[in-house]
Amino acid sequence: MQEFAKYDAMGLAELVKNKDVKPIELVETAIARIESVNDKLACVNIENYDNARAQAEDGVPDGPFSGVPLLLKDLLTGYAGMRTTNGSRYFEDFVAPVDSAIATRINEGGFIRLAKTVTPEFGYNIASEPEIFPPARNPWNPQHTPGGSSGGSSAAVAARIVPIATASDGGGSIRIPSSNAGLVGLKASRGRTTLAPYYADLWYGCAVEGCVSLTVRDQAAYHDLTQYAIPGEVYAVPRPATPYLQEVGQDPGKLRIGMIKTAADGQALHSECAAAVENAASLLESLGHQIEETAYTFDYGRLTEVFTRIACAATAAGILSSEPHVGRPPRQGDFTTVIQEMLERGQQQNAAEHYQDVETMHQIGWAVGADCDPYDVVITPTLPQPPHKVGHFDMSLPFDKLNYEILVPEVVFTLPHNISGLPGMSLPLHWSADGLPCGVQFITRHANDGLLFRLAAQLEQAQPWFDKVPPIHA
Repeated sequence: MQEFAKYDAMGLAELVKNKDVKPIELVETAIARIESVNDKLACVNIENYDNARAQAEDGVPDGPFSGVPLLLKDLLTGYAGMRTTNGSRYFEDFVAPVDSAIATRINEGGFIRLAKTVTPEFGYNIASEPEIFPPARNPWNPQHTPGGSSGGSSAAVAARIVPIATASDGGGSIRIPSSNAGLVGLKASRGRTTLAPYYADLWYGCAVEGCVSLTVRDQAAYHDLTQYAIPGEVYAVPRPATPYLQEVGQDPGKLRIGMIKTAADGQALHSECAAAVENAASLLESLGHQIEETAYTFDYGRLTEVFTRIACAATAAGILSSEPHVGRPPRQGDFTTVIQEMLERGQQQNAAEHYQDVETMHQIGWAVGADCDPYDVVITPTLPQPPHKVGHFDMSLPFDKLNYEILVPEVVFTLPHNISGLPGMSLPLHWSADGLPCGVQFITRHANDGLLFRLAAQLEQAQPWFDKVPPIHA
């Protein structure tokens, strides 16, 4: 199908619905597109081609994405019968026994599960360079990372292998690769998605499921499909009264928008990232919105201190609870230096101190929310720096060096909103002088995700990005 790249996921589904193309044709086209660029980008790591072909031939459910091939992030979400390595040698041969709730919804939506995409070990990085697979590379410049932890997904979508892929976000892992690859990515409000049945409360509400996409409407339709809670869900919020897809194209009104271009840790922004948010502010003003410069006031150092200890505890608990599924206990050599140290530190924590860390983290979340609450929307750079080169985020480094010296400064705009639970969307509104994407993050109040879709669609129309294609593409 020569015109595959001209369509977003909903556009491909429309072709299937109108019988202009068959699902098997989309599957074969997507496989050919993987094979045309994956040797350059290393973004796809686990094939599901035979099952995808069978699914396409046997018939797919009638849903919003019927017949559309989907790439799946190789982390967290279980797809029955498919390997889920979590980027780790320990899970290298693990096969999910049952579908996650999200996987069930994906199937009901008509998607065809084509293959898995590369992610860092347990998602604890913002580059996708696991030891068990080659590092994922950025199609805008393969010397640079597409980000993480949803880096394989973002590289694949940016390279036009498929128009949409699954993603997840515990500290910026949807928004950061969206920024690095020139895509749309939403970290939904806390409580919008479930991780059942594998996780009831991953990282105390900081982690959510989602996707990376080329268009706002694909992002909206995907979240309409996947956002729901099972009975007893820890953080569940009611479904919005208006489906997100109906929000796309609606007038967002004249908004009071706070612009933040100073990092909470005081670091200097790269000039391209500062330009990204300043240019976005000018565009918003031209659309009639009111822009006011503001700043974060919460204690970022304290936030990262408690979050790091919580992440170590959660990582240790996740590894130790996996022995029945993996079939053996973890042993030396199973993990990168960073994850091995996290396992050890997590096991050494005092329960009372851990409880206090969780309480402190949520109280800082209040402070983050309070900084944003005076505004309808807050805009920031998604990242303080343009995409770094492959190898910059090295998980063979000592934990403290990678975590505090390299990672913590990079997630200064994204991590706070995993803590606050507020929804955040990265939009591709700026490219650097050397051709690298630099996203802009949009934040609004909790459970107000629909406003982000209205505003994002307005910006997409005013400054289209769909036809911006990277040098390496299928």
